[in-house]
Amino acid sequence: MAGSLGSFVGNPCDLALVRMQADTSLPEAERRNYKNVMDAFTRIVSEEGVTALWRGAVPTMMRASALNVSMLVSYETAKDMATKAMGPGASSFQIQFGSSMIAAVATAVGSLPFDNIKTKMQKQKAGADGKMPYASVADCITKSMAKEGVAGFWAGLPTYYFRVGPHAIITLLAAEKYRTLFGIGQTKKN
Repeated sequence: MAGSLGSFVGNPCDLALVRMQADTSLPEAERRNYKNVMDAFTRIVSEEGVTALWRGAVPTMMRASALNVSMLVSYETAKDMATKAMGPGASSFQIQFGSSMIAAVATAVGSLPFDNIKTKMQKQKAGADGKMPYASVADCITKSMAKEGVAGFWAGLPTYYFRVGPHAIITLLAAEKYRTLFGIGQTKKN
């Protein structure tokens, strides 16, 4: 829930980032040519309306949820399995680091389809007929699958992994350190 809420609040910044990055790959005639983030915000509001700042918010929130669930569930599962397999004498850091590496892969695989849909929704521009290419998240998913196939949802996986993998590893190891420092989730010994 926290990831979804944070994504909703931060969507205008994410929208500006995606559009500014996409400009470099577009033909000059199709570029938005935002000067900076504030120019992007101002122009989006004046040209498309204030609600356009939240274009792609639903898939952004879905991505955040998928990312957090993929990361946390896979980490705890891997950590439990490694602890059982390696026994009580195993280094807790090795278990945590290995588990975070596994979770990083699961995070990338589990959240990339949502990231791809989010990016398509945020980059879209109205055509000559005034219609947007995608009417909704479901429409974007259907058209993407028809055009690219199921594997298209994972296009760019290696690059995406190098973006979210380190984030997952650092987040999980920092959370473990926090738990240890403050005794969270540990049972008290009599």
